[in-house]
Amino acid sequence: MLAIERKNKILGRLREEKSVLVGELAKEFGVSEETIRRDLDKLEKESGVIKTYGGALLRDGTERELPYVERRKINVEAKKAIAALAARLVQDGDSLILDASSTAVFIARALKSKKNITLVTNSAEVLAELSDAAGWRILSTGGVLHGSSCALVGPQAEESLSRYRVDKAILSCKGIDAAAGFFDADDSQASVKRKMLACAGQKIFAADASKFGRRAFAQICSFSAADAVLTDAEPSGEWLAAFAENNTDVLYPQK
Repeated sequence: MLAIERKNKILGRLREEKSVLVGELAKEFGVSEETIRRDLDKLEKESGVIKTYGGALLRDGTERELPYVERRKINVEAKKAIAALAARLVQDGDSLILDASSTAVFIARALKSKKNITLVTNSAEVLAELSDAAGWRILSTGGVLHGSSCALVGPQAEESLSRYRVDKAILSCKGIDAAAGFFDADDSQASVKRKMLACAGQKIFAADASKFGRRAFAQICSFSAADAVLTDAEPSGEWLAAFAENNTDVLYPQK
């Protein structure tokens, strides 16, 4: 991986999660901690990043969450790979839920060739992406708009979801921990995702490889709650064993 590509991925992580740790980044990218520190030095000069002991965070006043127009540029190939896997799982005539994430928009785009789909979403961006989906029944949860995430959250969204039963829910997350489960960065969005899981027959998480072994602020559900996980690269043997122990299917492009 080129240094500039690595820096861009680190910056994308900072924009999504507000902070990073040197040790975790070094392990993820397979480089030394000194290399990561040099990357953070450059980002501090170029991109409004503050170095801290053991990591870095965004300066106060920077955006808490990137608008979709920017988020869609991060990890594009991973999102396309995950979307292709989702398209393999969804059949004509299915009813499903998509949450509010840039990955969900890629999934929605990959599903457009499907017929007679009923889809429920809390994402303004997914609604816009599917505005030309002929023959689909598309429902919005309603709710309070959650800033630049374009997510509809709150009591109205959750009450709306309680009225539906769907075949599949395909949800994103900020982190997966084999002991503690699936996490999101924001409790209001995690709460909506718990409601989405409750009304779905099949519970599916879409998460690129960087989400494995990480926690975020708010737990969505336990590790065993997922029926399937879609990811962009083959997980390690340890992760595959953990999924097998919990009867969770894991799909990746090579499989």
